[in-house]
Amino acid sequence: MTTLLIALCGGAGAVSRFTLDAEVRRRITGSFPVGTFVINVLGSFLLGVLTGALTHHAGCLSPTAKAALGTGFCGGFTTFSTASVETARLWLTTGKSEGSRYAVATAVVSLLAALLGLAVGRLLA
Repeated sequence: MTTLLIALCGGAGAVSRFTLDAEVRRRITGSFPVGTFVINVLGSFLLGVLTGALTHHAGCLSPTAKAALGTGFCGGFTTFSTASVETARLWLTTGKSEGSRYAVATAVVSLLAALLGLAVGRLLA
């Protein structure tokens, strides 16, 4: 049952990622992959909130629900592999400088979003 729920939530996360990325691409054009950047930052924040809240209320969700939301939805929503390919694409098409800025910005801002999410999750708990 756990595997099925992780798969379903992972699918929902992937569909959410696809939809949000398409909407961002429709509104913002350019070589910088804004959609993937926003998705990874938002996903880091969401997982931080979930983790922060559950740290103080460990029993409020079953292990299956935690895995479905964290591993499933957040894992399906965020995308390290796409960020890696987009970094490589930027290196090849616009130069290593822009690719490096994208990689560093993704890592740093996603980390800050996770820290903020942990703090918000603790406040919500």
